[in-house]
Amino acid sequence: MKTHYKTIVLSDLHLGIKNSRVKEVVEFLKHHTCDTLILNGDIIDGWQLKKSGSWKNKHTRFFKLIMKFLAKYDTKVIYLRGNHDDFLDEILPFSLGNFSIKRDHILHSAGKKYYVVHGDIFDTVTTKLKWLAQMGDVGYTFLLWLNRHYNNYRTKRGMPYYSLSQLVKQKVKQAVSFISDFEEQLAEVAKAKRCQGVICGHIHQPANKMIGEIHYLNSGDWVETLSALVEDEQGEWRVVYYSEWVNAEALTIASTGTTQTEEDSTMLAEGGWAFQPA
Repeated sequence: MKTHYKTIVLSDLHLGIKNSRVKEVVEFLKHHTCDTLILNGDIIDGWQLKKSGSWKNKHTRFFKLIMKFLAKYDTKVIYLRGNHDDFLDEILPFSLGNFSIKRDHILHSAGKKYYVVHGDIFDTVTTKLKWLAQMGDVGYTFLLWLNRHYNNYRTKRGMPYYSLSQLVKQKVKQAVSFISDFEEQLAEVAKAKRCQGVICGHIHQPANKMIGEIHYLNSGDWVETLSALVEDEQGEWRVVYYSEWVNAEALTIASTGTTQTEEDSTMLAEGGWAFQPA
């Protein structure tokens, strides 16, 4: 059974890097349909592909699934450019049928207007000092490499997943201050555009909260938190974590006695315990 939503928002897949959890996002999408799918930036990591990244069949499978959403489910797909896929600047704006590539978007939801944007355009580091941002990207990539090996060690000892990168973000004062400033700045931009909400990504910190009178939503990422934003038919928004969704699916299968495919069993076994909300 597929779960249908009015809108699904995904961001920061970073296809092309080793730490991108593309198998998990494909599995998530296989079990869902929606009227509108928003790919809110950093879907393809052009920075890493220029350096040490690589494009694999699993990355192509993701876009084949997106094509299925367009053809079979008549889903409207909106791809918003992020800083890591800034190569899209060469073709913006682009539109073909139900598929479009844009810098930003105004989404109407339950009588409210939401300003949808990746978020990097309000980050002075990524816009004005791109060389410095790329240096920081090297450090972040190393931290993710260390995180992967550390969790391999924990897995062998039956210990749950632990995100070193999320710990750094939560503990380092500069990171905490940056995230807070980022959120408040986006809320102000939404106000300026006469919107009642803002939907973004970029900082890999899923959120669903009010900042003053502005509804602030962040879709998180598919490198660390494995999260998405979903809107139901009544216009209610929530953050869905892959780990929680997998656990709920496993409980449903156990209670109904539904037979899994071998592929589904493998995905549930790999994803059921590993990722917890940050």
